[in-house]
Amino acid sequence: MFKIAKQYIQNESGVTAVEYAILGVAMSIIVLAALNQNSDLHEALKTAFVTIQTNINNAGS
Repeated sequence: MFKIAKQYIQNESGVTAVEYAILGVAMSIIVLAALNQNSDLHEALKTAFVTIQTNINNAGS
């Protein structure tokens, strides 16, 4: 009985999956926070894409 319990405690195969899940959730929260409508990053990206679009449109004229 103790041998089975010891093997169960030492088994770390499921730990990696849990760690990856935690990292995935953390990364998702960071990305969502960064791309929030009120963030500076959102405004910077929006401005950059408008500038690129304007430059492309002006180049084609």
